[in-house]
Amino acid sequence: MNRQSLLHIGVLLGCVLFNAQLSIASVLDYSDTFNLEFVANPQFINDDVVVYERQSMDIMTDSRAVRLWQVNTDTKTHRPFLADDSNISNAILSPDGTLLAYTKAYNGRAQLHVYYLDSQQEVRLTNTTEKPRNITWSHDGRTLAFTLFTEQKQKPLFTAMPKKPKGAKWAENAKFIDSTTYRGDGRGYLRQGYDQIYVLPVEGGTPRQLTHGKYPSGGAICFSQDDKYIFFASPGTEDYALNPLTRDIFKVAVSTGNIEQVTDLAGPELNPVLSPDGRYLAFSQLNDRKLSYQNGDIVVMTLASGKLTRLTSSLDRSIGKFVWADNSRSLTFSYLDHGETKLAKVSLDGDISKLDIVTGGQSLGRPYTSGDFAVSDEGDIVYVSAGRSTPGDLTLYRKGKADVTLTQLNQDALGHMTLAEVKDLAVTSSIDERKIDAWVALPPHFDETKKYPLILEIHGGPHAAYGPHFAMEIQLMAAKGYVVVWSNPRGSASYGEDFGNLIHHNYPSEDYNDLMDVVDATIAKGYIDENNLFITGGSGGGVLTAWSIGKTDRFSAAVVAKPVINWVSFALTADAYPFFSQYWMPDMPWNIADELWNRSPLSLVGNVTTPTLLLTGEADYRTPISESEQFYQALRLQKVDAAMVRLPGASHGIASKPSRLVQKVGNILAWFERYKKDGSAQ
Repeated sequence: MNRQSLLHIGVLLGCVLFNAQLSIASVLDYSDTFNLEFVANPQFINDDVVVYERQSMDIMTDSRAVRLWQVNTDTKTHRPFLADDSNISNAILSPDGTLLAYTKAYNGRAQLHVYYLDSQQEVRLTNTTEKPRNITWSHDGRTLAFTLFTEQKQKPLFTAMPKKPKGAKWAENAKFIDSTTYRGDGRGYLRQGYDQIYVLPVEGGTPRQLTHGKYPSGGAICFSQDDKYIFFASPGTEDYALNPLTRDIFKVAVSTGNIEQVTDLAGPELNPVLSPDGRYLAFSQLNDRKLSYQNGDIVVMTLASGKLTRLTSSLDRSIGKFVWADNSRSLTFSYLDHGETKLAKVSLDGDISKLDIVTGGQSLGRPYTSGDFAVSDEGDIVYVSAGRSTPGDLTLYRKGKADVTLTQLNQDALGHMTLAEVKDLAVTSSIDERKIDAWVALPPHFDETKKYPLILEIHGGPHAAYGPHFAMEIQLMAAKGYVVVWSNPRGSASYGEDFGNLIHHNYPSEDYNDLMDVVDATIAKGYIDENNLFITGGSGGGVLTAWSIGKTDRFSAAVVAKPVINWVSFALTADAYPFFSQYWMPDMPWNIADELWNRSPLSLVGNVTTPTLLLTGEADYRTPISESEQFYQALRLQKVDAAMVRLPGASHGIASKPSRLVQKVGNILAWFERYKKDGSAQ
């Protein structure tokens, strides 16, 4: 072989190696989690400029970094809004468009700041021990209102403790608890206190407390047209914790603190929003019937007469954010429909016009519904668009014109990669022939002539919804060579109350059958290795995963994340136990123990042979880790191959930090790899 031939072969080998490296580099890996960026809280500064929160992953602090950016809707000029890139949140523009209020860390605590757009000056207004929330401007732009957690020191039960000698080291004093709500997921054991409303002049000074009741007066707030009152939602009663869906609208006088009740309906009223002309108050309202899944409505009150008009009852969908039109004649709102967050307009007569807008792209881990939007004075809409292969970007909607994408935040991180293709999957329930929405993610470089292992990923809630959205957990699973399928079985949100309540006091039940139908429909495509079927899900998905492996042995391995295993113990250990015991159960748990046991995955543990991993945060108070421990110990007693992964410090949202998302997906896939049989596509 001559020298020229050797050189030619060398070049070919080099090209092959280069292309192989390029192919490997073009597929997602765990470290790419830290490269993602997200859009949040868009708002128009004027009809041509939108300011939004640009959220990125900080690899050093393992958290989201938030900075304000602006984009011109005509020129698409994109640049930072503030020179100081410190983390900020809750940004809100003043009515005249000259000031921006927000919270930003100062000496380790979030404080209220104001930024002057003309002079580009920033001033800190507060020095509070708690973070100001729900920041709201008065109409004249002179006053800011906000809510603040206000602690009420609790006296100990025992007060005759002897004096400790100088230098002695004693144990900490006992903690006395006598409140119904005493711990919360993500917050731990709670201090005694309540959210209260405060006001503060824009020129600075001391925040003045307006509300003082022994119950929360938080959530969204708004000023009356003359700025004399602030509307807010509150239970208005000290026994609110035992009546979790009790909320009414009140108004508090800014000058005196006197409080008047505005609404008194059966069910909660929330999120008061005043119309621009000051004549109407819109709010969300739920006609509470003690069902586990209930859709609320937008209700409008004519303030002069007190007349109430329900605007969205005919829609039968979960309502999200709503915004008044500048002329006060209609509202733009978001709603869930078939696994997507969509937008519509409703007139004061209740006429609903659906818009050709789907929002989303804000869920980091799993493909849950999400989205946000803002409306300009001219009626243009900027929204966070829903993407199947990337997180959401800002998109502009103008009636009669094509939508315009304003940002491409993840083009640098994902644009050169081969991501999983997300496709719709048609499924018909074998129980009652209902249509079940499902989606499948195909691994990068998918070859339909090969056989791939399958992961069934089940959403939580159970009254939540997945959709055809970008989700890092799904993409990482697919990048490792798995076909991933997810769906909205009966009980899921976004299909109306009847569909949601098919599992009312009947969960889990036929939703299991829906999920098996989803698996069968995927297998029918011809590219699934039936010897390598895997199942996982979190929270409500963890319930259904544990239930499924008690019903079938078709899965090679399972990962049960943050589940409920025993409904009796869950009802009396979960943080929201007053809600669960009243809305998810027909009676108190001790009165219906047999019924709850029959719906508990623990009752089926004797059937389980599937190798099972339990995965839960150690600080989870929504589905406490004791639930996982029960199942783990039962499986070990059954001599089932079982293991447990505990995430230190993690609450129910175990993937809320980038590194925890990696830990979650990495452990799931490592468990599946342990039990994967030879023969699947590599």
